[in-house]
Amino acid sequence: MHEMSITISMMEIVREHMARVGLKGLKRLKVRVGELTAVEPRALSFCFEAYVKGTEFEGAALDIEEVPYLGRCTGCGEKFHMEGFLQLCPRCEGVHIEELSGTELEIVSMEAS
Repeated sequence: MHEMSITISMMEIVREHMARVGLKGLKRLKVRVGELTAVEPRALSFCFEAYVKGTEFEGAALDIEEVPYLGRCTGCGEKFHMEGFLQLCPRCEGVHIEELSGTELEIVSMEAS
C-alpha cells in the first residue's frame, strides 16, 4: 500500500513546516489527489488516521480533493474527461491532447495553531 509511504512523506513536510513557523497543533490538512496518480483517496484517509493516532497530530482532519483526469484537444479546443493514456478527442477525433488535470498529488493548505 503506497498510500502509507505517501502519508509519511506528507506528514514529514507538514512537521518541518510547522516547526519552521512555530506551530504546534495541526487541525486540518487539505490535499489534492489526481485521478491518474493511482492514489486511492479512501486508503490515503485510512493511512492518515493510522499515522496521526497517538501523535501530536491526533485529532487532525484530512480533506481530500479528488481531481479528475481532464484533457483538451489542441485541434478543436474540446475539454473532456480522459480515460487511459491513448485518447482521441470525442468531438473531432484528434490525437493531440493536452493534459489539464489529474496528475496532482499536493498539499494545498493546512490549518494549525
